[in-house]
Amino acid sequence: MPGIKINRQGENLIIRWQLTKIEIPVTEVTGVTLDDTYGGTDKEAIRIGTPYGTTGRIVIRTKQRSYLLFTSNADVIKEKTEHLLKMES
Repeated sequence: MPGIKINRQGENLIIRWQLTKIEIPVTEVTGVTLDDTYGGTDKEAIRIGTPYGTTGRIVIRTKQRSYLLFTSNADVIKEKTEHLLKMES
């Protein structure tokens, strides 16, 4: 099963997993952190990925909501996300 993929198109951060595509405006993102809890602390977060069989969780917080990404390579995805957010469009 393919993992979570993160890219940037213009002013949007694009998260893809299976058939799901989520677009987040870069200006809306307020933070990207690792989360060591099993299901995340934000009960209203949008969960992406499978919570079983993965060891890492990343939280992307925006002004409107939070996104919890379940992945086995959390450090790599977190660094890539931070890099994409700093890029000029």
